[in-house]
Amino acid sequence: MIKILFVCHGNICRSPMAEFVLKDMVKKRGLEDKFYIESAATSTEEIWHGVGNPIYPQAKAKLREHGIGTADNELGVGDKRAKQTTKSDYEKFDYIIGMDRANIRNMQMIYGEDTDNKIYKMLDFTERDGDVADPWYTGRFDATWLDVTEGCIGLLNKLESEGLI
Repeated sequence: MIKILFVCHGNICRSPMAEFVLKDMVKKRGLEDKFYIESAATSTEEIWHGVGNPIYPQAKAKLREHGIGTADNELGVGDKRAKQTTKSDYEKFDYIIGMDRANIRNMQMIYGEDTDNKIYKMLDFTERDGDVADPWYTGRFDATWLDVTEGCIGLLNKLESEGLI
């Protein structure tokens, strides 16, 4: 089983979008039994008294716009709550994918040295460099959708080319 963790700052926009986009792609390919996919935050800003906030409404709306998080294709979108990544996630997951350089820096502070080369940036799986801009600040959920979708396609292509799926 391939275990993937998507990580962003608060786990309410980018990383849950990536989690559910990849879950949808995997489901459509009939590969659900080959994957375990989650998302988490580097911060605790969206976690209050031990309970995480739900996916940000505009992020959830963008997923629904593309048929994810609907009654026919829920995938757990409605149950998702923000959670913080922990040092133990490094051992649990095969691929830990941050959305931007700041996420990568914070992940390295949480996990320590990336001795097993598990940490990637989302756009590493595309033909371009850069960060997935945080729509919490930009308001550009369409741009985030495109970045996340392109990154997930690239990740699946990489896994396929390596004979892992």
